[in-house]
Amino acid sequence: MPFARISLARGKPRDYLQALSDQLHAALVESFDVPPDDKFQVIHQHDSDDIVFDPHYMGMDRSADLVYIALTTGKPRSTATKKRFYQTLARRLQANPGIRPDDVMVIISTSQGDEWSFGKGLAQMAGDAS
Repeated sequence: MPFARISLARGKPRDYLQALSDQLHAALVESFDVPPDDKFQVIHQHDSDDIVFDPHYMGMDRSADLVYIALTTGKPRSTATKKRFYQTLARRLQANPGIRPDDVMVIISTSQGDEWSFGKGLAQMAGDAS
């Protein structure tokens, strides 16, 4: 049940944004044990002046095409699973829509099941019937 916030510079075409969304979800399904129909994302586009980063922090060579992906997940994953996801995502995004691996930054936060409501005012992951 990850919820993804994707942030990038404004101006990319619709097919680029769709590929970014689709490849992120495919990587989650492939390496993060996410069901295929569990796709919840928001894409935030910002003016270039509103995206602040160090282009070389941690040995990277980041460009103006930097993409931040913030995932909020329910169940914790092992470090090995997270590493596999990072590699899968970078590979997929490089292939389509052509994002350089140095331009993909991911932050994962974990929450408890009772901190989610999928609608109807219920806490489905805490046992409320839908």
